[in-house]
Amino acid sequence: MKFSCIFVGTLLMTPERRRAIWAIYVWCRRTNELVDGPNASRITPTALDRWESRLEDVLAGCPYDMLDAALSGTVSEYPIKLQPLRDMIEGMRMDLKKPRYQNFDELYLYCYYVAGIVGLMSVPVMGIAPESQATVETVYRAALALGIANQLTSILGDVGEERGRIYLPQNELARFGLSDDDIFDGKVTDKWRSFMKNQIKRARMFFRAAEDGVSELNQASRWPIWASMLLHQQILDEIEANDYNNFTKRASASKANKLMALPVAFGRSLVTQSSRRQSSSAKTR
Repeated sequence: MKFSCIFVGTLLMTPERRRAIWAIYVWCRRTNELVDGPNASRITPTALDRWESRLEDVLAGCPYDMLDAALSGTVSEYPIKLQPLRDMIEGMRMDLKKPRYQNFDELYLYCYYVAGIVGLMSVPVMGIAPESQATVETVYRAALALGIANQLTSILGDVGEERGRIYLPQNELARFGLSDDDIFDGKVTDKWRSFMKNQIKRARMFFRAAEDGVSELNQASRWPIWASMLLHQQILDEIEANDYNNFTKRASASKANKLMALPVAFGRSLVTQSSRRQSSSAKTR
């Protein structure tokens, strides 16, 4: 997941929510760094078992350091479900033992473990708008979709930097006449462009599924989440602008585009999806 895009969004939050979200994201980042950081080559399943044992101590109110203490305080203050935290460690186990994903179902499960759970844990901190008419399940489903969309975008933006892993569905690569060798060769061909168009279309579908849920959040939370979501989508735009060369060109939102996204995000944050439905219903009467 592009933590830089998330970081920009958190700067727009209230101080209380910002501290809580940072506590969650910092723990997620530390967990991710176990298999993607500078010491990743020395990480073993036993090390992840120790990290999970440490998590249980943190959740029991026995933190090891100040960062652990921040997470411990957040889960005690907000009604955050704890299983997603454990699930993320399971996602790291997948990274150690599973360098390929045969189909999108397998990839979706991985995306849930490493990013979807971030969306699920964030909802209690963000809060749901008092005027919202959506069910809680609808909002959580949208939050999960946003986490999946963010992770798919991260995967597409970092194809050339995956340490020998390939997070693209093998059966879909084959359908477009591509193989692992094509990925490692890093050549942009018509087959690759067609494949990437299909992958970007899917990521945008998940972003659209997330939009209604974002619009149901507490008003103080909608602007930062809209901002983060728009910044992630700019990465997809940049891949297209680079002629689908995500092998040697790193796709990222420019500073100018980040700044331009903020007022757009603010405008979208002013209205809940429920309000839109009421307005639409009134116009048809």
